[in-house]
Amino acid sequence: MGRVYIVADNQDITRAGLMSILKEYDSEVKFIEVENYNKMMFMLRQYPDSVVIVDYSLFDFSSITHLLNIKSGAKGSSWLLFTDEPEVHFLRQLLQSDPTISVVLKNNSKSLILDALICVAENEVYWCDYAESVMKAGVPQSKVPDKLTASETNILREIALGKTTKEIAIEKNLSFHTVNTHRRNIYRKLGVNSVNEVTRYALQAGLIDQMEYYI
Repeated sequence: MGRVYIVADNQDITRAGLMSILKEYDSEVKFIEVENYNKMMFMLRQYPDSVVIVDYSLFDFSSITHLLNIKSGAKGSSWLLFTDEPEVHFLRQLLQSDPTISVVLKNNSKSLILDALICVAENEVYWCDYAESVMKAGVPQSKVPDKLTASETNILREIALGKTTKEIAIEKNLSFHTVNTHRRNIYRKLGVNSVNEVTRYALQAGLIDQMEYYI
């Protein structure tokens, strides 16, 4: 395979199982275990093009946005969510925010797990049947309130994708102050207080479409 694997999962048996599967395929595989996101960030700086295998529920991410921000900082890395069957809303939110994240379940067969590992190592996206079914189910559509301006709706989408005020300002060629003002107005008009609430609203409003962002 030739790539470094960073494993973010606090289950001993999971780490041992992954190492066993990988070594059957490549006896020289480099396998690094990380206990928290600070260690992960350190290792990503050392190996920016590594494969990251993570169980969100068994790691110390504070939110989906936290995970996505770390991933975006290591643009050469490939990520695989390796977990027990995740909650539908969580998985849909994660993959609509970043459809380049691969997914395989811990109860999938050994051959499917190996297929996922190989795909990710080759920079291909792998979604197991469960992930495919969740994403094909779609998101209930609802109308964005008229009280949001077109500019605010545009900024709302960017916030929901996990982008910071600074990132949005640079990409949209706007001042930091302008974007920050839009952000405050969006929060006030929608009656929300966090990025998670904004993201949930954008998903329910159909502002994020996985087919539009799938690469």
